[in-house]
Amino acid sequence: MPDWAAPDFVALHAAARPARLACVDLATGRRWTYAELDDSVSRCVAVLLGRGINEGDRVAVLARNSGWQLILHLALGRIGAAFVPLNWRLAQAEIDALLSDCEPKLLLDEAAVAALGAESDAAAPRVLASTPAANAPSILLYTSGTSGRPKGVIVTERNAFFTAVNFSLLGEVDGTSIFLCDSPMFHVIGLIASMRPALMQGGTLLISPGFEPSVTYGRLADPALGVTHYFCVPQMAKMLREAPGFDPTGLKHLRALFTGGAPNPAANIRSWLAEGVRMVDGYGMTEAGTVLGMPLDPDLIAAKAGAAGLPAPTLSLRIVDDEGEAVREGAVGELQVRGPNVTPGYWNNPEETRAAFAPEGWFRTGDLGRRDADGFVTLVDRKKDMFISGGENVYPVEVEGVLLQHPEVTEAAVIGIPDPTWGEVGQAFVVGSPSCTPTVLADHCGAHLARFKVPKHFTLVDALPRTGSGKIQKQALRAMGAQ
Repeated sequence: MPDWAAPDFVALHAAARPARLACVDLATGRRWTYAELDDSVSRCVAVLLGRGINEGDRVAVLARNSGWQLILHLALGRIGAAFVPLNWRLAQAEIDALLSDCEPKLLLDEAAVAALGAESDAAAPRVLASTPAANAPSILLYTSGTSGRPKGVIVTERNAFFTAVNFSLLGEVDGTSIFLCDSPMFHVIGLIASMRPALMQGGTLLISPGFEPSVTYGRLADPALGVTHYFCVPQMAKMLREAPGFDPTGLKHLRALFTGGAPNPAANIRSWLAEGVRMVDGYGMTEAGTVLGMPLDPDLIAAKAGAAGLPAPTLSLRIVDDEGEAVREGAVGELQVRGPNVTPGYWNNPEETRAAFAPEGWFRTGDLGRRDADGFVTLVDRKKDMFISGGENVYPVEVEGVLLQHPEVTEAAVIGIPDPTWGEVGQAFVVGSPSCTPTVLADHCGAHLARFKVPKHFTLVDALPRTGSGKIQKQALRAMGAQ
């Protein structure tokens, strides 16, 4: 497909509906109409150019969500530089590895982002003469690799545009839509799925620094805010229900409560639906944005509860066996996708890029699912050993590598096990000396890993179960973990 200019929705709506409310920073109360947002983005462009940021450069950010972080992201898009939001929950050693990989020209923390905003308010607007190519890297989102090495997923403006199209159609987004955005902007849900569809349609973003159950529930239930769309992982929805003063009638005005990032049981979906709240499950990934989504019709939600939904309109999806052949209807296979929303690959990592794609450009998701006669896809398992804890991906090989750095540990294996609060948590099986107590091992992991990656359970064993070829039998460990 020939290259095309990246569409600038903020500039479009600044001309077409200048007085429409575009964005509210809930922490500061700062509000921007589309005309004001366009002006702030243009002023931020001037500041960035003054700091030597040019097309092809990368700017990394370690900060919670804010209106100015959104403006920075949009300004970098106009310049043709890449926005690299980093997970501020990571340990310093992990952050250093990501910075070494992306080599940003500028690194901003929360205070620096706020200072950039103040400087932009005083700058003269800068309008660029040309629009950057839509197929150049616009965003780098880091996700841990199965080899333990983090992977920077390249997201182009073309990718982000088609994810916005996909979710807009599946999620019934229009110019009256109001999104509460408290999912972190270093995730595809927080940065792209929660923001791009509303900006595309001329809707409104309410940007919060982060999720707090009682505060978030209050905002969702506030008729003055009028939230229509909200993304969360199932564990966050559970915390909302447990918030003081929770009343499901306060959420009935939502177009839907959208969930993803972790399995959402059918019984849970039907429970919310019975209380008048349309809980709509979906499936996406950093490498492809929105892939599957449930329709918002209550009868379909009830009938298909447990399914992740229908394939997004701009992508092709197939389910194949280990030989790459399509499986029959209802059979389980790996989901593979292809389309303009799919990443061109991983930053600085040609080996992982090659491994991620099957012949003819099909992206291997690594997830297993089945499709019914009506086209609805249900996810059943993951081919890889990754598990999801509180909406965060955890890769056992990375945790195992840290455990093996401890001088008294000789072998280690990590699996994900069910947890009522976080969905899944890590359980580590360790071969080592008696001094390897859970406290010692947890402290060791905590010094090298983000807290959500540290196993919640440690079991000291004499040996790990292995196959005849020496591979660890994780299925046997899962049976042990279930006990």
